[in-house]
Amino acid sequence: MVQPDLLMADARAFMKSRVILTGAQLDFFTKLHDTPNTADEMAGAMKLDPRATTRVLDTLVTLGLIEKENGLYRTTEEGTLFSSRHPQTVLPMVLHLSHLWETWSRLTDIVKGGPNPEQEPGVGMSEESRKSFIGAMHAIGHGLSMEIAGDYDLSPFKRLLDIGGGSGTYTIAFLKTNPRMTGVIFDLQSVISMARERIEAEGLEGRVEFVPGDFYGDELPKGCDLALLSAIIHQNSPEENLELYSKIRQALVPGGKVLIRDHVMDESRTAPPAGAMFALNMLVNTRGGDTYTFDEVKETLEKAGFVDVKLVRKGERMDCLVEATSV
Repeated sequence: MVQPDLLMADARAFMKSRVILTGAQLDFFTKLHDTPNTADEMAGAMKLDPRATTRVLDTLVTLGLIEKENGLYRTTEEGTLFSSRHPQTVLPMVLHLSHLWETWSRLTDIVKGGPNPEQEPGVGMSEESRKSFIGAMHAIGHGLSMEIAGDYDLSPFKRLLDIGGGSGTYTIAFLKTNPRMTGVIFDLQSVISMARERIEAEGLEGRVEFVPGDFYGDELPKGCDLALLSAIIHQNSPEENLELYSKIRQALVPGGKVLIRDHVMDESRTAPPAGAMFALNMLVNTRGGDTYTFDEVKETLEKAGFVDVKLVRKGERMDCLVEATSV
């Protein structure tokens, strides 16, 4: 039996998201992390509307992210994850979601008229936003990277090429899992500095080479026997992926393998559900990005000259793995 209340709860879910995003954009969670304050005092110090400030704070109380006692507000333990002062803060990721709020608001227009053909390759963001986003991705992705590294047999490999490797989350996990492995992190110059800091903090600097570059325009470092594309192919069109796969095949040693981590859709393109939703995220944020079925990934890899394409791990959390061999 259809339950209208449940349907309406889904339709209204954007309201809860909007309150959290506004709280993050105004940095309420950081400001109230250790120092309780009244709504009027916060509004005065930040030049905000007092009534609107109070209503947002009160609603954040109902969501369990801020607590209120005798008119004083303070961030709860759960809410501190939205504070910039928390060592595992998700604030940069939430601020990225604020950007997505704007792009997702164009979904209806895109369905009517199609994506913007002038959109830059990849997911557009400023350098500052990219750094914050990558920092948040590291905090969020640490557990999954270790899980992936433990699930995939890394023992045959000597040298990893982590393409678009961000701050080195997966390089760290792979090298910790295989003590004989060395690595190359290839990413934009502004990202490489973040990767170097992470790698040094993990004591792995002697095993990692850092190469700045843009995989859309530059050639890839040669000589590795394993190339990793972690959460990369969804931001590309099939044509962009074909070009990237071709670069990877040319960079790998003969018999080397490429390992792709991403959503891999079933033939109906409705499972996993998170992948179907993520396809829309790519629709509104990229020129040609998408989530792909295994057959689509396999076909493009084979066009680029790879063989023995396999789906070696299924998952619901962008944790599917596709492996292919270079010849």
